[in-house]
Amino acid sequence: MKYLMFILALASAFAVSAEKLPAGHPSVNGNNLAKQVSSEALAQKAKVIEVINVPQYTYLEVSQNNQSRWIAAPSVDVKKEDVIAFNDGAMMTDFYSKTLDRTFPSIAFVNQVVLSK
Repeated sequence: MKYLMFILALASAFAVSAEKLPAGHPSVNGNNLAKQVSSEALAQKAKVIEVINVPQYTYLEVSQNNQSRWIAAPSVDVKKEDVIAFNDGAMMTDFYSKTLDRTFPSIAFVNQVVLSK
C-alpha cells in the first residue's frame, strides 16, 4: 500500500511539472481552457494569414478589415485561409516571446479560437 501511494505521488509530481509554460508567455488558467466560451463572446472574426505553433500556444496572424494583426491562443488546429472566431482578449504591446525570439509590436491574448461557419 505504501508503495502504491509513493508511485501515485511521484506520478502526480511529474504531471504538474510537464504542464509548465514556455518562458516569456503569460500564464494560462487551466479552468478557463476547459470552459467553452459562448458564441456571443466570440465576436471577432478574421481570416488566418500565418500560423505559428509552440507548446501550449498558437500564434496567428489574421486579416480583419484589410488589416493584419496578431493574436495568441491556447493551442488550436487551424491553417492558413481558415476563417476563425475569437474573443477580444487582452492586448499587449511590445510583447517579446523568448520561445520565438521575436517581439510583437501588438498582440491580443485570447481565451479561445474556433473555426467560423
